[in-house]
Amino acid sequence: MATQTLPHEHAAIVPPRWLIVGFISGAVSVLIFHQGAFALLHALALTPRAPYPMDATAPFGIPALWSLAFWGGVWGAILAATLARLRGGAFIVGAAIFGAVLPTLVAWLVVAPLKGQPIAAGFDPLGMIVGPIVNAAWGLGAGIGLALFGDPHPARARGHASFASSPRR
Repeated sequence: MATQTLPHEHAAIVPPRWLIVGFISGAVSVLIFHQGAFALLHALALTPRAPYPMDATAPFGIPALWSLAFWGGVWGAILAATLARLRGGAFIVGAAIFGAVLPTLVAWLVVAPLKGQPIAAGFDPLGMIVGPIVNAAWGLGAGIGLALFGDPHPARARGHASFASSPRR
């Protein structure tokens, strides 16, 4: 019996620095991009939800904004791990799409029922559009943060190419 070995690519190891910058970029993106998009939608009367909520969350009473920032950081690390192979414009676009889709689906299908809210904003079209918009804005911000600060600077000093052109090892 003959065996055949198929060529395969080894799984890329995502550097811890990349994940840490993803967490920080995701958290900061909540404060700037996510809540900024909420502010714009609220100003246009497209959502009754005001930006920068400081009401206490259960069970620890942490202000909602800081809870959002923490979970934005968690999603930022997930985004960093998921899109680690993309570069340049593809990375930024991928980050915005990632944000529009994955956190929105989890919010609609997991978080909302846990909080006793209807899934997918009760399938109200106006309510449903808010999630993808603010989460795409978050993904864009997290992607920009990773693109700007995620490349290990010591590697550049050794003569390696920058984030935009080199594959991540």
